[in-house]
Amino acid sequence: MRLTLLFKDDKSGVQGCPSVYLSDSGELVVQGQQLDGPDMSELQNLLPNEAAVRISPDIVLRAIERYRQGGAQ
Repeated sequence: MRLTLLFKDDKSGVQGCPSVYLSDSGELVVQGQQLDGPDMSELQNLLPNEAAVRISPDIVLRAIERYRQGGAQ
């Protein structure tokens, strides 16, 4: 899979997250801080190979804006 960075939190520095990528299959990939056990237990129908991460709505909205513009960061 090839990923193109759409948007990364400006406050995360050179490395880190949260970030949103566009894959070559057209799907979005989200990088963020993984939920811990108690928070994971709140998810519904979580499959064994799935994970959940935290990400600010602002980061998602900015990534969608970048996606609509057809560009990458």
